[in-house]
Amino acid sequence: MDRLSGLTAFVRTADLGSFVAAGRVLGLSASAIGKAVTGLEKQLGVRLFQRSTRSLRLTDEGRLFHERCRRVLDDLDDAEASLAQAVAAPRGRLRVSVPIVSYHLLLPVLPEFVERYPEVELDLDFNDRIVDLIDEEVDVAIRSGDLPDSRLMSRALRPFRLLLCAAPSYLADRGIPECPRDLDGHRAIRFRFPNSRKLQDWPIVIQGPVTLPPMQTVLTCNNMEALRGAVISGLGIGCMPDFLARGPLGDGTLKTVLDAHLDAPGQFHLLWPSNRHLSPKVRVFVDFLSERLFADRCQIPDAPSVL
Repeated sequence: MDRLSGLTAFVRTADLGSFVAAGRVLGLSASAIGKAVTGLEKQLGVRLFQRSTRSLRLTDEGRLFHERCRRVLDDLDDAEASLAQAVAAPRGRLRVSVPIVSYHLLLPVLPEFVERYPEVELDLDFNDRIVDLIDEEVDVAIRSGDLPDSRLMSRALRPFRLLLCAAPSYLADRGIPECPRDLDGHRAIRFRFPNSRKLQDWPIVIQGPVTLPPMQTVLTCNNMEALRGAVISGLGIGCMPDFLARGPLGDGTLKTVLDAHLDAPGQFHLLWPSNRHLSPKVRVFVDFLSERLFADRCQIPDAPSVL
């Protein structure tokens, strides 16, 4: 502790240019600061300051030592702040941006989070728009796909697969496609990404020179819930994530097609700004969802359908 006191006295003196100013900041006398710095110089066997009756300036060795000591004390301050935040009770409003379709994953586990952290107020924005977390002051986001923003930290959640689905009544009328070329004459319901306005590609693997036959697009929409409803009503074949199709597949209102011809892995990620100090409310939310929805461990309960 004597050595740390000496380092602190030295850095504050170098920062402020005098023993008096350093003592005022540290709540010590100028003579106590001077003795601490002198003691440090004796320990190191080198002179850190050139002293005169009018000035106090760093030696070359002192300047080099000051740079290193400044980083050490900054790291110590960070460690203390992180520890203080770690033991602080998570509280306050937590703004979370999530894709509309992800409520099937998120809502079933939130009661446990609210019970565990009652002082955290969840502010959920279900929106398929890609928000700028920093500019829009969003604490955490859930996204799938590429993660190009280097200003963000990320953690993987559960993977998912895309499925091609259709209603039994539609398949009874149009036939069940057994291979990609059997899609000729079928009707497609397509998803349009809200940000890019591009149509979602169906993840069909084509072997050899065979091309995907043209299909009639009967409906295009930018909301997966609406797409699922259109597929259930028998309008055509649609592509949707497995967790969204799970309930209708279980009760028989949807059936999958071309499963052996699909290659469609997907991944959800948690994202948050890479602040130097992670607030307690963000830390516990990230840890909780990572635990409950982690790729290798999560078991997602069925969420009630809104359709």
